[in-house]
Amino acid sequence: MARYTGAVCKLCRREETKLFLKGNRCYSNKCSIERGASLPGKNVKTARIKKLSTYGIRLREKQKLRKYYGLLERQFKNYFQKAERKKGITGENLLELLERRLDNMVYRFGITKSRAQARQLILHSHILVNGKKVNIPSYQVNVNDIIEIKEKSKNIEEFKEIKEGKIEINVPSWLEFDTEKLKGKILRFPSKEELNLPIEEKLVVEYYSR
Repeated sequence: MARYTGAVCKLCRREETKLFLKGNRCYSNKCSIERGASLPGKNVKTARIKKLSTYGIRLREKQKLRKYYGLLERQFKNYFQKAERKKGITGENLLELLERRLDNMVYRFGITKSRAQARQLILHSHILVNGKKVNIPSYQVNVNDIIEIKEKSKNIEEFKEIKEGKIEINVPSWLEFDTEKLKGKILRFPSKEELNLPIEEKLVVEYYSR
């Protein structure tokens, strides 16, 4: 499976916003955005302030959303095309499809600190959906689905720390999670306002509709 293998902090610097790609580092003072790092390949003192065109603004919003969920260009475009075919508002359909990815849900439950780590867990067959092993990060979950850690995997040190309360997790209101059983349930899908993304999805729609 193709994936980005470069420095993820560079992606945040390019978009000049936190995309929460590095786990714990994103919440510490080591974060490149917190330290005021410059754009990749540019020096703060010599970089020119260049005003983006309308196309450039839309492109940057598309890139931010794509990188936020850790997708490659073709994957992201496929999601947009699916969102277009669905009834409703295309931008909100797109966000729902992205949120329904299994790797995103594992991350939302607080089991991992990043979506990349969630993808690794899924690929290594540590995750069950409704009692069945699923090793496809892009698997689309549904409301009332049960997502849990496989029994044999519960002895992994990080999972033991979650069970013992040594690692605090914050679960959003549209999900519920049992730390003792390492099992979560999807109560509903979030609204655009609840996601509070640093992205204008309408500009993404405009980018593809140009």
